[in-house]
Amino acid sequence: MEERSLLLLAGLLLGLLVAALVASVLAVRRLGQRQFELKAATEVRLDKLNQRLAEYQQSHIRMGEELISLRNKLSQLENKQQRLEQQDMHTMPYNQASRLVGMGASLDDLMQSCGLTRSEAELMLKLHGNK
Repeated sequence: MEERSLLLLAGLLLGLLVAALVASVLAVRRLGQRQFELKAATEVRLDKLNQRLAEYQQSHIRMGEELISLRNKLSQLENKQQRLEQQDMHTMPYNQASRLVGMGASLDDLMQSCGLTRSEAELMLKLHGNK
């Protein structure tokens, strides 16, 4: 009987080992499947992130191009403003002289206030004086 109980015990242990082995194989399969699912999800997320990164890069490129365009426009406006200011500097004495003549300024007043020569002041009086 002892031999039979040893065989029974050996069979029981063998059964337990087979059950543990089957459980281990199933666990490894589940882990492999989970790893595959995680890898697929990671690849999908990576693709989305790459797409967003490309969109951000395109957006930055467009903003850079727009910034360059705005800088060029600003430079053009600054140049135009400088030209207008220089032009006003040249015509300002004549505009001021015209207003002064309208207010009744004399020849000497025009020469002193506006820095005009005598002939320029005489011309302003003839052009803008009371008729």
